[in-house]
Amino acid sequence: MPKMIEQPYQYRRRELVEPDWTRFPGWAGVTEADWASAQWQRVHCVKNVKQLRAVLGDRLHESFYEDLEADIAQSATMSMLLPPQMLNTMVPAVEETGAGSWTDAFYADPVRRYMLPVASDRRTDWPSHPFAARDSLHEHDMWAVEGLTHRYPTKVLAELLSTCPQYCGHCTRMDLVGNSTPTVDKRRLSLKPVDRQTAILDYLRAHPGVRDVVVSGGDVANLPWKQLEAFLDRLLDVETIRDIRLATKALMGLPQHWLQEEVVDGMARVAKRAAGQGVNLAIHTHVNHVNSVTPAVARAAAAMLDAGVRDVRNQGVLMRGVNDTQADLLDLCFALQGEANILPYYFYMCDMIPNAEHWRTSVAQAQELQTAIMGYLPGYATPRIICDVPMVGKRWVHQLSEYDRELGISYWTKNYRTSIEADDPDALTRRYPFYDPIDTLPKAGQQWWANMHAPREVKEAGDAAAVRSRRASAAQHEAADLV
Repeated sequence: MPKMIEQPYQYRRRELVEPDWTRFPGWAGVTEADWASAQWQRVHCVKNVKQLRAVLGDRLHESFYEDLEADIAQSATMSMLLPPQMLNTMVPAVEETGAGSWTDAFYADPVRRYMLPVASDRRTDWPSHPFAARDSLHEHDMWAVEGLTHRYPTKVLAELLSTCPQYCGHCTRMDLVGNSTPTVDKRRLSLKPVDRQTAILDYLRAHPGVRDVVVSGGDVANLPWKQLEAFLDRLLDVETIRDIRLATKALMGLPQHWLQEEVVDGMARVAKRAAGQGVNLAIHTHVNHVNSVTPAVARAAAAMLDAGVRDVRNQGVLMRGVNDTQADLLDLCFALQGEANILPYYFYMCDMIPNAEHWRTSVAQAQELQTAIMGYLPGYATPRIICDVPMVGKRWVHQLSEYDRELGISYWTKNYRTSIEADDPDALTRRYPFYDPIDTLPKAGQQWWANMHAPREVKEAGDAAAVRSRRASAAQHEAADLV
C-alpha cells in the first residue's frame, strides 16, 4: 500500500465560536443582552489608549501602550476606533497561542496587526513607497459630484458619508474617511447629506449608461437606517440602475447593527422592491481573518439573506502578517462560505497609501497565493486576488502585461477611459505601472530605488499637492520610462 502524501492544505471543518468577552477585565460583568445590543457596542467602542487600558487591565505590558502611543503620534493614518465585537476577536484564547503572555499574543495577533497598528510594526527603511499617495486610486479626482466617483464606464461609487463604526489602519480611503490624525489632515465633505444625495441621484438620472452603484462611504452602517432606506428608495426610482451593492465592514465589526429589528425589517422592504424591479441587491463586507468570523457574523449575514438580499459577499485585503499564506486564506474562505454563507469574492492587494509598506505584498506573492488556493473551494466561491492599479482599476493579478521583478514594477493596460480621460488619446494604449514593496525586491532592485528615491517622511509622502493631481500619475509614468 503506497504511503499517503499530505496535501499542501488539509481541510478540517471548524464550527464558529464567539470568544468569551469576559476574559477581558474591563468586560468581566458584561451580560449577553448588553453584548447583543448595537447601542452598547457603539457606546463602548475603544477610541484611545486610556479606554484600551480600561478593557485590558494589566494584561498588557506597559511597553505595548508606549509602542501604540508612538504610532498614533508619528505614523497612524486612521484614528483608533474598535467596537467591542472586533476587539474581542483579538487573541481569542491566549492559552492556545503558545505566545507565552498576553503581550506576546497581542503583538502576534493578525486582527490586531491591521486594526491596532503600533510603531514597531512599521518599516523603518521604507515606511512608505516613494509613489505612495493619500488618494492612491484618484477617487477624488474622479468625483462627478461630491462623493460620487465615476471611475468605470457603467459603475459608480457613492460615498454617502465619511465615517465608519471601526477604522482600519490600511484604509484605501484614508484621505477622506475618519478623523484627522497627527500626520494626516483629512479631506471633508462640504455638502449637507441630503444635498449630496440629491446631486448624486441627479447625476445618475442624467447618465443612463451607469447601471451599477456601490453605496458606501465610510460605512453605510453609520447612516441612520431611515436615511439609508430613503436614499435607496430614491435610487430604485432611477430605472437604469440594475445593480446596487451596499458596502459595510460592520457586518463583521458590528454585526449587532445588522441584527436590529428596524434594519432587518427595512432591508426586507428594500429587497422586495428591488426584486420586483429586477434589480440585484447585494451586501459587500470586509473580513480579513478567520478569527473575525463568529456566530454573530453568521447570524447577521443570515438575517440579510432572509430579508431578501441576493448575496452577501466578502472583499478582503491581502496583508502581510494577517492573511498572506495559503492556510490563512483558505481557512477564512471556508469559514465564510461554509459556516457564514458569505461568498468569498475578492482579496485586494493593499493599496499604495502612506505607511502601508509593512502590510503590502508583491504582485509575485499575490500570484503565488492565487495559484495556491485554486482547487480547494467550489469554483463560485474561489476568490480572485486583485491588484487595483491607479488609473486602471481592478485587475486579476495574472492580467499584467509585463513584470520587472528586480525593480518590482508591473505594467498594466486597460480597455476603457475613466471619467477624467475623455481627452486622452493614449489612455487605452498606455502601460500603467504598479510598484511592489521595495523591501521585497532583490538587493539590486532595492539599491536602484535607494539611488533613485530617498525614503520620504510621512508628511511629505502624504502632501496633497504632490499626490492628488494628475502630476502624480505623470511622475509614475516618468519613473517607469527610466527602467
